[in-house]
Amino acid sequence: MDGFKKRLNESVQLKLSLTLSLTIIAVAIVAGIFSFLSAFDEAHELQDDVLRQVAHLMDRQRLTPATPTTDTRLKDVDEESRVIVQRLDDANPNLSAAGVDEGGTLPLPKNIADGLHTLEVGGETFRVLVKTTAVGERIAVAQESGFRNEIARDGALRTVMPFLILMPVLLLIVADLVRKMFLPIAALSREIDLRADQELHPVEDRNLPVEVRPFAVAINRLLARVGQTMESQRRFVADAAHELRSPLTAMSLQAERLADAEMSELVRERLTVLRQGIERSRSLLDQLLTLAKAQSAGDLPKSPISVQRIYRRVLEDLMPLADAKHIDIGVEGNQDAEVWASELDMIALVKNLVDNAIRYTPEGGRVDLSVGLSGGKAELRIQDSGPGIPFAERARVFDPFYRILGSEQIGSGLGLSIVQTIAHRVGAEISLDFADEVQKTGLIVTVIAPIKY
Repeated sequence: MDGFKKRLNESVQLKLSLTLSLTIIAVAIVAGIFSFLSAFDEAHELQDDVLRQVAHLMDRQRLTPATPTTDTRLKDVDEESRVIVQRLDDANPNLSAAGVDEGGTLPLPKNIADGLHTLEVGGETFRVLVKTTAVGERIAVAQESGFRNEIARDGALRTVMPFLILMPVLLLIVADLVRKMFLPIAALSREIDLRADQELHPVEDRNLPVEVRPFAVAINRLLARVGQTMESQRRFVADAAHELRSPLTAMSLQAERLADAEMSELVRERLTVLRQGIERSRSLLDQLLTLAKAQSAGDLPKSPISVQRIYRRVLEDLMPLADAKHIDIGVEGNQDAEVWASELDMIALVKNLVDNAIRYTPEGGRVDLSVGLSGGKAELRIQDSGPGIPFAERARVFDPFYRILGSEQIGSGLGLSIVQTIAHRVGAEISLDFADEVQKTGLIVTVIAPIKY
């Protein structure tokens, strides 16, 4: 019960449906009771009119009630539906003792007043009309109340029956209408929830109800402010990295010139450490600039780009790094695919993946690049013989500046973050698997990219 109350307080749709349903039920019950009682009373009035009409007919046609008889044929007649007509001065004790059902008379008092009466005779209730005719004869017209009540109930129930049939139908219609009224809100929620992090364009509010449109306008204003904030942050990162490149380049040149001077071994060792630190800083700045460019909204490509072409350009840049570690690197097979993405984006994505593969693959290892087609999409695979990425770390390796503990490789921790950012922009998906499932070593990075719009 507490759970239902909590849902009721939290859900406007449930509260509205329940309120409308209870209102419909309450109104239907009140209307049904009123209709039933009105129809019941009206049926009784019509039955009283029948007694009046019989009495009027007897008076107008100067008819005299037949002498009561105990004819056995009356037993075959519907006893409850018959109308009894008798004179009040009939005083045959034998017929009165015989009972009404056997054809006898009703033992009515002779001094009963004219008009309608409800009397109990012999354990049965009768509706009796007493009338004095024009010739001064007093007659009684009677009918059993049980039959009258049954007819009145049947007529009243037929009057209430439409309420009983239409009420559940109306409840279903109201529930369906309330659900459909909230569909635009649910669609708006799904549309916003399915957006990627960088999709901050305004939501469509033309088809929304007037009551919900201000909420959508407020969301659009919030998205605009968030977009401005993110753009300012990206611009700050790009500007800071750009401004730091010049002094770092100058420091690197000064360190190279200093290396040509006469110095002791201790100073030369420290100079080597300094130059490595400067190189790491320059690499970090380059990665920051690449990340800032990847996070910036770019134009949609006008033509597809060849994956094999991307592989060749990346290998030309990173081949010296692989040769320095004696790593066998190359492209497997001649299969090619054309993906709808920016060439610069795809180069940055593949380059970061291959750079990571080379850095984490031990000397004498192997790095293979391949491409395939599956389900109308291109599958770019970069496989290495390095240590791989444990399952527990795979959710965090895409975070900026995150590096796996125990790794001795020098890096900024931005490579996979850049890869994920670009993949989101081009509508691609990334999966990580072990190259050797038994030994839990090696890494296969699969990028599933669209090959058409």
